Amino acid sequence: MKQHFQMFAAYNKWANGRIYDAAAELSADEFERDMGAFFRSMLGTLNHLLVADRVWMKRFTGEGDAPAALDAILFRDFAKLRAAREAEDQRILKWVGSLKEKDISGRFTYTRLSDMSTHSQRLAPALDHVFNHQAHHRGQAHMILTALGRPSVVLDLVAFQRTEDGRAFG
Repeated sequence: MKQHFQMFAAYNKWANGRIYDAAAELSADEFERDMGAFFRSMLGTLNHLLVADRVWMKRFTGEGDAPAALDAILFRDFAKLRAAREAEDQRILKWVGSLKEKDISGRFTYTRLSDMSTHSQRLAPALDHVFNHQAHHRGQAHMILTALGRPSVVLDLVAFQRTEDGRAFG
């Protein structure tokens, strides 16, 4: 099971890099333009992904910053946002790599942002959610790029598995 989550952490980093490479080609207006996505713009969508990962990593590890709102804009500057994303992806990779099988099958307890209720659940399904959530919103980022007339970005897991980093998991 650990290798499964290591693969998704590595894939997550790869896919985020591809989205950020494409987003780097946008003008400031395009980056901030409301395109009808759930978090409106590429700026809002990429910030939300970082916010959500920080919230979950704080829940998992008890460490780091956890924004109080899921629509928080942590960084308006693209270079700073990208640097924070890359650091968070490295943090996720390192943490997943440190897990033991018993950790993955164990439980953890956290407080929800929306209603401050306490929840306890198994770690493995929570990790599934985190990586699925990333894919969901990267899909919205892809839609924003497409709506702006930008080239399609290949984000398929199998495409990652065909890369040098991904072959370790194939």
